[in-house]
Amino acid sequence: MKVMLVNGSPNKKGSTYTALKQIQDTLREEEIDSEIYQIGHKDIRGCIDCRKCSELGKCVFDDEVNRFVEKAEEFDGFIFGGPVYYGNVNPTLTNFMTRVFFSSFFGGKRIFRLKPAAAVASARRAGTMTAIDTINRFFTWGEMPIISSSYWNVIYGNNADEALQDIEGLRTMTVLARNMAWFLKIKELSIKEGIELPEVTK
Repeated sequence: MKVMLVNGSPNKKGSTYTALKQIQDTLREEEIDSEIYQIGHKDIRGCIDCRKCSELGKCVFDDEVNRFVEKAEEFDGFIFGGPVYYGNVNPTLTNFMTRVFFSSFFGGKRIFRLKPAAAVASARRAGTMTAIDTINRFFTWGEMPIISSSYWNVIYGNNADEALQDIEGLRTMTVLARNMAWFLKIKELSIKEGIELPEVTK
């Protein structure tokens, strides 16, 4: 079992990475493989609703989005993390997620369906709840069970050093990782026991 941890921050090892690294370390303790996928400074343009993905099977803009969708098929769970800019999650991540979910769905690839997911937000102070809500909307549209923690999945700090001082935030990430691991193990066990996933409703 493998979990994809998407770092939507332009800072490769900032506050968002600190949260995802805490999750990754805990997943390793739970014997769950994971990979941190860095979007970083890549130029991710927004979706233009051209619907070409329904013809091509992928986004018409052949960039990081298409490469991610191909890679994502191998993973069993997803955590998308991003920093707060002006009271909401940064636009690079929302552009990325919009095209990833839109093009994979209309391109005929239901790669996210019934795979557990979680949102993580980092901020100096405000906007984390709006960011979490924004990211979660992609999951509910994609039929993805949302994994929660003992608190909202947020961490505070203007940089990695400050984030490491957010003891409650780090603990929240630890609990989130354990809950993700538990869900994945239960799902795998249910499939082994012959409990089939619900059929796709078109």
